[in-house]
Amino acid sequence: MNACVDLRSDTVTRPTAAMYEAMQRAPVGDDTYGEDPTVNALQARIAGMLGFEAAVFVSSGTQANLCAVLAHCGRGDEYIVGQMAHCYRWEAGGAAMFGGVQPQPLDHADDGTLPLAAIAEAIKPDNEHFAVTRLLALENTLGGRCLPDAYLSAATDLARQHGLSTHLDGARLFNAATAGDATSPEAGARRIAGHFDSVSVCFSKGLGAPVGSALCGSAAFIARARRVRKAAGGAMRQAGVLAAAALHALDHHVERLAEDHRLAKLLYEGVCDRPGVRAEAPQTNIVFLDLADRGQDTAHALQKHLQEKGIRVSMLYGRLRLVTHRDVDEAGVLSALDALREFLKR
Repeated sequence: MNACVDLRSDTVTRPTAAMYEAMQRAPVGDDTYGEDPTVNALQARIAGMLGFEAAVFVSSGTQANLCAVLAHCGRGDEYIVGQMAHCYRWEAGGAAMFGGVQPQPLDHADDGTLPLAAIAEAIKPDNEHFAVTRLLALENTLGGRCLPDAYLSAATDLARQHGLSTHLDGARLFNAATAGDATSPEAGARRIAGHFDSVSVCFSKGLGAPVGSALCGSAAFIARARRVRKAAGGAMRQAGVLAAAALHALDHHVERLAEDHRLAKLLYEGVCDRPGVRAEAPQTNIVFLDLADRGQDTAHALQKHLQEKGIRVSMLYGRLRLVTHRDVDEAGVLSALDALREFLKR
């Protein structure tokens, strides 16, 4: 166990020795010319895995979502998105800033979905006074919650009935797939992705690569997305060293996500019965602790207490967020539980 147990996010994962070796061995070329064999292999691999014609490797999930929205929408168009979705709340307004595309945010239901009636009502009529609604963007997982497959089917069917394209922010797609009932995470990811016209996938969260995401879609869509990537300064050169890490993650780190989910459940079960603690059983690798019943400043006091014990957690909308990942083992989780219980005895 490391001296510091870092539960702030699964973005803090570091490459394994085997991943570093794969990066060092990777054949490279100029990706902007389409000549990096490792990047090309990654793009073909993730597109085929998820059932799409093509994919493009980008530097981040934010860039993947930006490329997606701007490839689906033109200036003055609109996309429907959740209030808490990453591509609305956490990406610096990029679609509006760079593409002149306005978001139409909707409130989430308690389970993280966007109510179908609200989606239908938000679609603008064909009238010169309104922006043209072009896209429905969903996120799975959202705050660690998995959107049900039946909901994904209904929501994307509704969008298509109104002529909208559909995009999934699948930064943690393989976590959602691991939590589902498919025969394998790969099969689950393909089933989820099959509802959408485009999907972004992050390699640098639970999968443990140092950098990078992929955006998948039709060949024509990816050609448009590549133009956005270039304009955003995202076209890379010898990027095969990064793509090799992502390929290694797909080969070796997908199946182990179930262990992260198990440890998140262990965290939850260790504190959920403590007085003044409100928490939902985690579906994947993210646990939220709401301590509002113990006083307004309790969450910050607990965060400070944990920091002093070598346990790092994040604060989000007044709740503590604890995220399990491959760099925190069971001993680290038990250490975090000891520190949590010590504070919650007070």
